[in-house]
Amino acid sequence: MPAVEIRAISPADTYPLRHQVLWPDKPLDYVKVENDDAGLHFGAFLGDELVAVISLFVAGEEARFRKFATHPSYQRQGIGSVLLQHVMAEAGRHGATRIWCDARQDSAEFYARFGLLPEGPVFYKGPIPYVRMGREL
Repeated sequence: MPAVEIRAISPADTYPLRHQVLWPDKPLDYVKVENDDAGLHFGAFLGDELVAVISLFVAGEEARFRKFATHPSYQRQGIGSVLLQHVMAEAGRHGATRIWCDARQDSAEFYARFGLLPEGPVFYKGPIPYVRMGREL
């Protein structure tokens, strides 16, 4: 795996990758989250290149991560795994005892490797099936 550095970034720094990877057919504003300013945002860097992003929102003992995106050229290289592990540790450092996400159904296997389990039925955002997944920290 390439040498990855995880850094805190601004919400705006996440938007290009969120847009390119998650919702390329929607306007850029579609990938912004209403409370982005309240979140903690992290990027995985290879040198100076931002190759993956994730946003963490902690409310009391519960944390939610959102808008997790890795550039297609860097997927399946372990970079997203490093970033997700970092975010889970950050959630714990901020007092969370539980973490969850709304996962695209085709990514559920990836999240299951980190102990996240499905919680509830499949639902849709547009044509894309999702499932809520969570675990205790």
